[in-house]
Amino acid sequence: MTQVKLTTLTTKGGCGCKIGPSDLREVLNSLPETKKDPNLLVGLDTGDDAGVYKLTDDLAIVQTLDFFTPIVDDPYDFGQVAAANALSDVYAMGGTPITALNIVAFPIHTLDKAILTEILRGASDKCQEANCNLVGGHSIDDQEPKFGLSVTGTIHPDHILTNAGAEKGDQLILTKPIGVGISTTAIKRGLLSEEETTNVTRVMATLNKTSAEVMKEYDVHACTDVTGFGLLGHLTEMATESHQAITINKNDVPVLPRVRELAEQGVIPGGSKNNLKHVKEVVHFDSHLDDIDQLLLADAVTSGGLLMAVSKQDASALLDSLKQSRIDGKLIGEVTDGDAGHIYVK
Repeated sequence: MTQVKLTTLTTKGGCGCKIGPSDLREVLNSLPETKKDPNLLVGLDTGDDAGVYKLTDDLAIVQTLDFFTPIVDDPYDFGQVAAANALSDVYAMGGTPITALNIVAFPIHTLDKAILTEILRGASDKCQEANCNLVGGHSIDDQEPKFGLSVTGTIHPDHILTNAGAEKGDQLILTKPIGVGISTTAIKRGLLSEEETTNVTRVMATLNKTSAEVMKEYDVHACTDVTGFGLLGHLTEMATESHQAITINKNDVPVLPRVRELAEQGVIPGGSKNNLKHVKEVVHFDSHLDDIDQLLLADAVTSGGLLMAVSKQDASALLDSLKQSRIDGKLIGEVTDGDAGHIYVK
Protein backbone atom coordinates (compact mmCIF):
# COMPACT_ATOMS: atom_id res chain seq x y z
CA MET A 1 0.00 0.00 0.00
CA THR A 2 1.33 3.42 -0.96
CA GLN A 3 2.23 5.48 2.12
CA VAL A 4 0.37 8.78 2.23
CA LYS A 5 -0.53 11.29 4.93
CA LEU A 6 -4.31 11.35 4.72
CA THR A 7 -4.57 14.52 6.80
CA THR A 8 -2.77 16.52 4.09
CA LEU A 9 -5.47 15.75 1.52
CA THR A 10 -8.14 18.09 2.89
CA THR A 11 -8.75 20.93 0.45
CA LYS A 12 -7.42 24.35 1.40
CA GLY A 13 -9.76 26.09 3.81
CA GLY A 14 -11.76 22.96 4.57
CA CYS A 15 -11.62 21.33 7.98
CA GLY A 16 -14.45 18.81 7.98
CA CYS A 17 -15.93 20.76 10.93
CA LYS A 18 -19.63 20.86 11.62
CA ILE A 19 -21.62 23.90 10.54
CA GLY A 20 -22.17 26.02 13.65
CA PRO A 21 -25.41 25.33 15.57
CA SER A 22 -26.80 28.85 15.14
CA ASP A 23 -26.11 28.83 11.38
CA LEU A 24 -27.62 25.37 11.04
CA ARG A 25 -30.70 26.35 13.03
CA GLU A 26 -31.17 29.41 10.80
CA VAL A 27 -31.09 27.19 7.70
CA LEU A 28 -33.50 24.62 9.15
CA ASN A 29 -35.91 27.31 10.35
CA SER A 30 -36.10 28.69 6.81
CA LEU A 31 -37.44 25.39 5.47
CA PRO A 32 -41.19 25.03 4.99
CA GLU A 33 -42.98 23.32 7.86
CA THR A 34 -43.73 19.67 7.13
CA LYS A 35 -46.71 17.62 8.17
CA LYS A 36 -46.28 16.16 11.65
CA ASP A 37 -46.29 12.36 11.83
CA PRO A 38 -47.35 11.21 15.32
CA ASN A 39 -44.93 8.29 15.06
CA LEU A 40 -41.94 10.63 14.63
CA LEU A 41 -40.85 10.78 18.26
CA VAL A 42 -37.63 12.76 17.74
CA GLY A 43 -37.10 14.84 14.60
CA LEU A 44 -35.84 18.27 13.53
CA ASP A 45 -37.44 20.22 16.36
CA THR A 46 -34.56 19.68 18.78
CA GLY A 47 -30.81 19.47 18.30
CA ASP A 48 -30.69 15.80 19.17
CA ASP A 49 -28.13 13.26 18.02
CA ALA A 50 -30.49 11.12 15.94
CA GLY A 51 -34.06 10.79 14.74
CA VAL A 52 -36.45 8.28 16.31
CA TYR A 53 -39.48 6.77 14.57
CA LYS A 54 -42.02 4.54 16.31
CA LEU A 55 -42.90 1.29 14.55
CA THR A 56 -44.95 -0.42 17.27
CA ASP A 57 -45.80 0.22 20.92
CA ASP A 58 -42.63 -1.68 21.87
CA LEU A 59 -40.24 -0.78 19.05
CA ALA A 60 -38.80 2.36 17.47
CA ILE A 61 -35.88 2.86 15.10
CA VAL A 62 -33.04 5.34 15.65
CA GLN A 63 -31.43 6.86 12.56
CA THR A 64 -28.27 8.94 12.20
CA LEU A 65 -25.58 9.86 9.69
CA ASP A 66 -22.08 11.27 10.13
CA PHE A 67 -18.98 11.60 7.94
CA PHE A 68 -15.87 13.77 7.74
CA THR A 69 -12.43 14.25 6.20
CA PRO A 70 -9.37 12.39 7.58
CA ILE A 71 -8.19 13.48 11.02
CA VAL A 72 -5.51 10.78 11.39
CA ASP A 73 -3.07 9.50 8.78
CA ASP A 74 -3.46 5.74 9.20
CA PRO A 75 -6.39 4.66 6.97
CA TYR A 76 -7.42 1.76 9.21
CA ASP A 77 -7.52 4.09 12.22
CA PHE A 78 -9.51 6.64 10.21
CA GLY A 79 -12.13 3.99 9.44
CA GLN A 80 -12.29 2.96 13.10
CA VAL A 81 -12.72 6.53 14.36
CA ALA A 82 -15.33 7.42 11.73
CA ALA A 83 -17.36 4.32 12.57
CA ALA A 84 -17.16 4.87 16.35
CA ASN A 85 -18.23 8.48 15.83
CA ALA A 86 -21.30 7.56 13.77
CA LEU A 87 -22.35 4.72 16.08
CA SER A 88 -22.11 7.06 19.06
CA ASP A 89 -25.25 8.99 18.12
CA VAL A 90 -27.36 5.86 18.54
CA TYR A 91 -25.77 5.12 21.92
CA ALA A 92 -26.42 8.70 23.06
CA MET A 93 -30.15 8.22 22.46
CA GLY A 94 -30.12 5.03 24.54
CA GLY A 95 -30.44 2.82 21.45
CA THR A 96 -28.70 -0.27 20.08
CA PRO A 97 -27.10 -0.07 16.60
CA ILE A 98 -28.17 -2.90 14.29
CA THR A 99 -27.22 -1.90 10.72
CA ALA A 100 -24.88 0.58 9.02
CA LEU A 101 -24.20 1.88 5.51
CA ASN A 102 -20.80 3.19 4.41
CA ILE A 103 -20.56 6.71 2.91
CA VAL A 104 -17.40 7.07 0.82
CA ALA A 105 -15.79 9.90 -1.15
CA PHE A 106 -12.39 8.87 -2.51
CA PRO A 107 -9.98 9.92 -5.33
CA ILE A 108 -9.92 6.43 -6.78
CA HIS A 109 -7.65 7.33 -9.72
CA THR A 110 -4.97 9.14 -7.70
CA LEU A 111 -4.76 7.22 -4.42
CA ASP A 112 -3.90 3.56 -3.92
CA LYS A 113 -7.09 1.48 -3.69
CA ALA A 114 -5.48 -0.35 -0.77
CA ILE A 115 -5.95 2.83 1.29
CA LEU A 116 -9.70 2.67 0.76
CA THR A 117 -9.64 -1.03 1.61
CA GLU A 118 -8.01 -0.24 4.94
CA ILE A 119 -10.52 2.51 5.74
CA LEU A 120 -13.39 0.12 5.09
CA ARG A 121 -11.69 -2.67 7.05
CA GLY A 122 -11.29 -0.37 10.05
CA ALA A 123 -14.97 0.56 9.94
CA SER A 124 -16.02 -3.05 9.48
CA ASP A 125 -14.02 -4.20 12.50
CA LYS A 126 -15.49 -1.43 14.66
CA CYS A 127 -19.02 -2.31 13.54
CA GLN A 128 -18.39 -5.94 14.42
CA GLU A 129 -17.23 -4.83 17.87
CA ALA A 130 -20.56 -3.00 18.19
CA ASN A 131 -22.50 -6.06 16.93
CA CYS A 132 -23.78 -3.85 14.13
CA ASN A 133 -24.19 -5.26 10.61
CA LEU A 134 -22.64 -3.46 7.64
CA VAL A 135 -25.18 -3.86 4.86
CA GLY A 136 -23.76 -1.76 2.00
CA GLY A 137 -23.23 1.89 1.22
CA HIS A 138 -22.53 4.45 -1.47
CA SER A 139 -19.32 5.82 -2.96
CA ILE A 140 -18.31 8.69 -5.24
CA ASP A 141 -15.03 9.62 -6.92
CA ASP A 142 -13.93 12.84 -5.21
CA GLN A 143 -10.65 14.74 -4.93
CA GLU A 144 -11.00 14.91 -1.14
CA PRO A 145 -11.37 11.70 0.90
CA LYS A 146 -14.38 11.60 3.21
CA PHE A 147 -15.83 8.69 5.09
CA GLY A 148 -18.61 7.92 7.54
CA LEU A 149 -21.66 5.82 8.22
CA SER A 150 -25.42 5.99 8.22
CA VAL A 151 -26.53 3.94 11.22
CA THR A 152 -29.89 2.48 12.19
CA GLY A 153 -30.61 1.28 15.71
CA THR A 154 -33.52 0.10 17.81
CA ILE A 155 -35.00 1.39 21.05
CA HIS A 156 -38.14 1.06 23.14
CA PRO A 157 -40.33 4.14 22.57
CA ASP A 158 -40.59 4.69 26.34
CA HIS A 159 -36.83 4.59 26.94
CA ILE A 160 -35.54 7.29 24.60
CA LEU A 161 -32.89 9.65 25.95
CA THR A 162 -32.75 13.12 24.45
CA ASN A 163 -30.86 16.29 25.37
CA ALA A 164 -34.11 17.84 26.62
CA GLY A 165 -34.74 16.00 29.89
CA ALA A 166 -32.18 17.43 32.32
CA GLU A 167 -33.69 18.39 35.69
CA LYS A 168 -32.56 20.81 38.38
CA GLY A 169 -30.08 19.07 40.69
CA ASP A 170 -28.96 16.56 38.06
CA GLN A 171 -25.25 15.78 38.06
CA LEU A 172 -23.34 15.94 34.77
CA ILE A 173 -20.99 13.09 33.92
CA LEU A 174 -18.57 13.02 30.96
CA THR A 175 -17.03 9.73 29.84
CA LYS A 176 -14.12 10.84 27.62
CA PRO A 177 -11.57 13.67 27.76
CA ILE A 178 -11.83 16.73 25.52
CA GLY A 179 -9.02 18.37 23.52
CA VAL A 180 -9.40 16.12 20.48
CA GLY A 181 -9.64 18.97 17.97
CA ILE A 182 -6.41 20.55 19.17
CA SER A 183 -4.69 17.15 19.28
CA THR A 184 -5.72 16.18 15.75
CA THR A 185 -4.66 19.59 14.46
CA ALA A 186 -1.29 18.90 16.08
CA ILE A 187 -1.17 15.56 14.23
CA LYS A 188 -1.64 17.40 10.92
CA ARG A 189 1.25 19.71 11.82
CA GLY A 190 3.53 16.86 12.91
CA LEU A 191 3.62 18.04 16.53
CA LEU A 192 2.53 14.86 18.32
CA SER A 193 4.78 11.92 19.07
CA GLU A 194 3.80 8.44 17.90
CA GLU A 195 2.74 7.58 21.45
CA GLU A 196 0.58 10.72 21.75
CA THR A 197 -1.00 10.04 18.36
CA THR A 198 -1.79 6.48 19.41
CA ASN A 199 -3.39 7.73 22.62
CA VAL A 200 -5.73 10.27 21.02
CA THR A 201 -6.63 7.76 18.30
CA ARG A 202 -7.49 5.18 20.96
CA VAL A 203 -9.77 7.69 22.70
CA MET A 204 -11.61 8.52 19.47
CA ALA A 205 -11.91 4.88 18.38
CA THR A 206 -13.34 3.72 21.71
CA LEU A 207 -17.03 2.91 21.38
CA ASN A 208 -19.55 4.48 23.72
CA LYS A 209 -21.25 1.08 23.84
CA THR A 210 -20.19 0.20 27.38
CA SER A 211 -21.03 3.65 28.75
CA ALA A 212 -24.48 3.44 27.14
CA GLU A 213 -25.11 -0.02 28.60
CA VAL A 214 -24.07 1.13 32.07
CA MET A 215 -26.25 4.25 32.09
CA LYS A 216 -29.38 2.21 31.30
CA GLU A 217 -29.28 0.89 34.86
CA TYR A 218 -29.54 4.37 36.40
CA ASP A 219 -31.87 7.37 36.54
CA VAL A 220 -30.40 9.28 33.60
CA HIS A 221 -32.68 12.11 32.45
CA ALA A 222 -30.77 13.43 29.41
CA CYS A 223 -27.82 12.43 27.30
CA THR A 224 -25.83 13.57 24.28
CA ASP A 225 -22.38 12.82 22.91
CA VAL A 226 -19.74 15.54 22.75
CA THR A 227 -18.65 16.04 19.15
CA GLY A 228 -18.16 18.88 16.70
CA PHE A 229 -19.82 21.68 18.68
CA GLY A 230 -17.45 21.10 21.60
CA LEU A 231 -18.33 20.60 25.25
CA LEU A 232 -19.77 24.11 25.65
CA GLY A 233 -21.86 23.78 22.49
CA HIS A 234 -23.43 20.51 23.59
CA LEU A 235 -23.95 21.78 27.15
CA THR A 236 -25.73 24.80 25.70
CA GLU A 237 -27.99 22.57 23.62
CA MET A 238 -28.86 20.47 26.69
CA ALA A 239 -29.52 23.56 28.81
CA THR A 240 -31.65 25.18 26.09
CA GLU A 241 -33.74 22.13 25.26
CA SER A 242 -34.18 21.27 28.96
CA HIS A 243 -35.06 24.89 29.89
CA GLN A 244 -32.41 24.79 32.62
CA ALA A 245 -29.12 26.41 33.59
CA ILE A 246 -25.93 24.41 33.95
CA THR A 247 -22.84 25.05 36.05
CA ILE A 248 -19.55 23.25 35.41
CA ASN A 249 -16.15 23.33 37.10
CA LYS A 250 -13.39 23.79 34.53
CA ASN A 251 -10.87 21.91 36.70
CA ASP A 252 -13.10 18.82 36.79
CA VAL A 253 -13.32 18.49 32.99
CA PRO A 254 -10.93 15.76 31.72
CA VAL A 255 -8.51 16.99 29.05
CA LEU A 256 -6.02 15.09 26.89
CA PRO A 257 -2.31 15.51 27.74
CA ARG A 258 -0.41 18.57 26.44
CA VAL A 259 -3.53 20.17 24.99
CA ARG A 260 -3.12 23.46 26.84
CA GLU A 261 0.54 23.63 25.84
CA LEU A 262 -0.40 23.10 22.19
CA ALA A 263 -3.18 25.68 22.37
CA GLU A 264 -0.75 28.24 23.81
CA GLN A 265 1.40 27.60 20.72
CA GLY A 266 -1.54 28.50 18.48
CA VAL A 267 -2.54 24.94 17.58
CA ILE A 268 -6.28 25.60 17.58
CA PRO A 269 -8.63 24.49 14.78
CA GLY A 270 -10.95 27.03 13.22
CA GLY A 271 -13.97 24.99 14.29
CA SER A 272 -13.07 25.42 17.96
CA LYS A 273 -12.80 29.20 17.57
CA ASN A 274 -16.17 29.25 15.82
CA ASN A 275 -17.70 27.12 18.59
CA LEU A 276 -16.65 29.63 21.23
CA LYS A 277 -17.98 32.51 19.15
CA HIS A 278 -21.36 30.78 18.80
CA VAL A 279 -21.87 30.32 22.56
CA LYS A 280 -20.30 33.54 23.89
CA GLU A 281 -23.66 35.17 24.62
CA VAL A 282 -24.89 32.37 26.90
CA VAL A 283 -21.70 31.12 28.57
CA HIS A 284 -20.46 32.99 31.64
CA PHE A 285 -16.83 32.42 32.65
CA ASP A 286 -15.25 33.21 36.00
CA SER A 287 -13.03 36.26 35.49
CA HIS A 288 -9.78 34.35 36.09
CA LEU A 289 -10.41 31.91 33.23
CA ASP A 290 -8.31 33.08 30.28
CA ASP A 291 -8.84 32.77 26.52
CA ILE A 292 -7.10 29.38 26.41
CA ASP A 293 -9.32 27.98 29.16
CA GLN A 294 -12.36 29.12 27.20
CA LEU A 295 -11.12 27.69 23.89
CA LEU A 296 -10.33 24.32 25.46
CA LEU A 297 -13.93 23.97 26.62
CA ALA A 298 -15.16 24.87 23.13
CA ASP A 299 -12.68 22.60 21.32
CA ALA A 300 -14.31 20.66 18.47
CA VAL A 301 -14.38 16.95 19.32
CA THR A 302 -14.52 13.90 17.08
CA SER A 303 -16.03 10.74 18.59
CA GLY A 304 -16.19 12.17 22.10
CA GLY A 305 -17.74 10.74 25.22
CA LEU A 306 -21.30 10.67 26.48
CA LEU A 307 -22.51 13.66 28.48
CA MET A 308 -25.15 12.42 30.92
CA ALA A 309 -27.51 14.31 33.24
CA VAL A 310 -28.19 11.84 36.06
CA SER A 311 -30.21 12.23 39.24
CA LYS A 312 -28.12 13.30 42.24
CA GLN A 313 -28.85 10.11 44.16
CA ASP A 314 -27.62 7.90 41.30
CA ALA A 315 -24.52 9.86 40.26
CA SER A 316 -22.02 8.21 42.60
CA ALA A 317 -23.22 4.69 41.81
CA LEU A 318 -23.13 5.41 38.07
CA LEU A 319 -19.56 6.67 38.32
CA ASP A 320 -18.58 3.54 40.26
CA SER A 321 -20.19 1.29 37.64
CA LEU A 322 -18.40 3.12 34.85
CA LYS A 323 -15.10 2.67 36.69
CA GLN A 324 -15.76 -1.05 37.15
CA SER A 325 -16.34 -1.21 33.39
CA ARG A 326 -13.00 0.57 32.78
CA ILE A 327 -14.64 3.83 31.77
CA ASP A 328 -13.01 6.85 33.40
CA GLY A 329 -16.14 8.96 33.81
CA LYS A 330 -15.86 12.35 35.50
CA LEU A 331 -18.37 14.47 37.38
CA ILE A 332 -18.02 17.90 35.77
CA GLY A 333 -21.01 19.93 36.97
CA GLU A 334 -24.72 20.05 37.67
CA VAL A 335 -28.03 21.55 36.63
CA THR A 336 -28.44 24.65 38.78
CA ASP A 337 -30.29 27.91 39.30
CA GLY A 338 -29.75 30.51 36.60
CA ASP A 339 -31.07 31.69 33.27
CA ALA A 340 -32.45 28.84 31.17
CA GLY A 341 -30.10 27.94 28.34
CA HIS A 342 -27.08 29.52 30.03
CA ILE A 343 -23.83 27.89 31.14
CA TYR A 344 -21.81 29.08 34.15
CA VAL A 345 -18.14 28.04 34.21
CA LYS A 346 -16.29 28.12 37.51
